[in-house]
Amino acid sequence: MESKVLRNMVYGPVNSRRLGCSLGINLMPELKKVCNFDCIYCECGWNPEPFSEKREMGWVINDKEILRTLEERLKDLKAKGHIPDVITFSGNGEPSLHPDFLNIVQGTIQIRDSIMPGIRVCIFCNAGTLEKPGVFQALKLADERFMKLDSAKEETVKLINQPLAGYTVKKTIEQLRKYEGDFTLQTLFFSGTYKGQVVDNTTQEELDLWFAVVDDIKPQKVMVYTLDRRTPARELKKCSREKLHEIATELERRGVEVILGE
Repeated sequence: MESKVLRNMVYGPVNSRRLGCSLGINLMPELKKVCNFDCIYCECGWNPEPFSEKREMGWVINDKEILRTLEERLKDLKAKGHIPDVITFSGNGEPSLHPDFLNIVQGTIQIRDSIMPGIRVCIFCNAGTLEKPGVFQALKLADERFMKLDSAKEETVKLINQPLAGYTVKKTIEQLRKYEGDFTLQTLFFSGTYKGQVVDNTTQEELDLWFAVVDDIKPQKVMVYTLDRRTPARELKKCSREKLHEIATELERRGVEVILGE
């Protein structure tokens, strides 16, 4: 698989199926994925090496350089009359792993307010760093937060997301409760096989447990979607359109607003 890793700190704008015209911020190094998950469907491909926070400090991009680049890009876009809908933290891995994540989010909002006050700031987070100092404050500063939970079963998450040791669904749910519903939950539904094991987060057992978690953490919205690009694990299949609609209908019956990505 040819991985879709990014070259630039600030990229786009690109047309996002979920957010509209999006100017992206990539806090990870050029052409290298750095993540505490190694999801079998990730468009950036496999992690080149297991994540180690101590080792990865060598890749850190200076927060001032990131913010200077963002400011220059926004000024250039404004001068050309190109106003994006949103500034999005999403790149070659998990943005909240950056040690200056809080400072960068604060600076982004200040720059946004001074140049393009009408646009939103959104952060995509895999929810595997919610206990890390500063992450809660940074995520709460954004206009929208998108939090990943692909299954309510520990063994399924370990198979799909391959998180670092120490991650548990139970701890993640406890952390998500702290947001009091002020976030969008995102779940990618699919099936297939990986390393000889069946993976399917659309079974009735999986869905019953997942719906129970949704009822518990009460997200403002839930984004349900499926594969739309090549995946590093080759034997994966999209969730059917009919199944996605079935899941969305059940969420709406429970009073949850749904973002449906097909």
